[in-house]
Amino acid sequence: MKFAILGLGGIAVKMAETIIKMDDIELYAVASRDTEKTKAFAEKYHAEKAYGSYDEMLKDDRIDLVYIALPHSHHCKWTKAAIDAGRNVLCEKAFAVNEAEAREMIELAEKKKVFLTEAIWTRYMPSRKIITDLLEKNTIGKIVSISANLGYRIDTHERIINPELAGGALLDLTVYPLNFASMVHGDDIKAIHASCIMTDTGVDGQDNVMVRYADGCMASLFTTIYGLSNRMGLIVGTDGFIEVENINNPQEIRVYSSDRKNPELLQRIKVPEQISGYEYEVLACKAAIENGKLECPEMPHSETLEIMRQMDTIRKQFDITYPFEK
Repeated sequence: MKFAILGLGGIAVKMAETIIKMDDIELYAVASRDTEKTKAFAEKYHAEKAYGSYDEMLKDDRIDLVYIALPHSHHCKWTKAAIDAGRNVLCEKAFAVNEAEAREMIELAEKKKVFLTEAIWTRYMPSRKIITDLLEKNTIGKIVSISANLGYRIDTHERIINPELAGGALLDLTVYPLNFASMVHGDDIKAIHASCIMTDTGVDGQDNVMVRYADGCMASLFTTIYGLSNRMGLIVGTDGFIEVENINNPQEIRVYSSDRKNPELLQRIKVPEQISGYEYEVLACKAAIENGKLECPEMPHSETLEIMRQMDTIRKQFDITYPFEK
């Protein structure tokens, strides 16, 4: 499969480093608006084509899949441009700025019969199936509570603090705990209550989100751009609990008994060795395209729209509107 990267920021580097180590996937083309940067990137990662504009690359009929690696604010425009050019698209998370944009992108892909999916890598990892299997076996009984946190020191990054780029913790970090909770307990949500600490630039720097489910389960989710957190996920059941080490890229899953004084470690599950973790979403795209699907079953369009709706609800409570939305 001939893979192309549109936009050459930090995340594009990580994807390129992954692709060149994969079998049956070729880093065929890269594009940015800086011609010299594009040529250097292509040379470093052995891409056959180096394009000095996004439009020029999208005209290349040899491309099998385009990866949109731009800031959130640019996802909708360039995903739609790629779809209009007939290109299959893997769009980085958060998929769009809001649900309305996401719906535009998905409806266009469905109309044009072009493959489109969201690159929320945790949805494609083996750890998802490991956790799902444990829960389906009723390993810890009925789920009553979920918690997850994610924090990195990224408060000096332009794309994180600039409202013109749809910056803030929500679209970059909080999207992960929301997806974690959704993968664990679905989306039958009764209410969402959220608060944040604003940055001087007018975006959210720290988020606290409480999700109430129709069955009485609750999820407590926290993110911050000001420091590294332990990134732990905790699933509490009536008969024990599960710890997930690093919800952003799970490394180990631990199952404990419900003994109040001395919980027993019942299972310790290491996830499989990986290149970076990005390979799973690429392989899922390859399989879906080869089977004539227009979306990935790991992250169907309906679920992308659901998470976008949740983030719209949260951002409304934050009273944040990005400048280009006004």
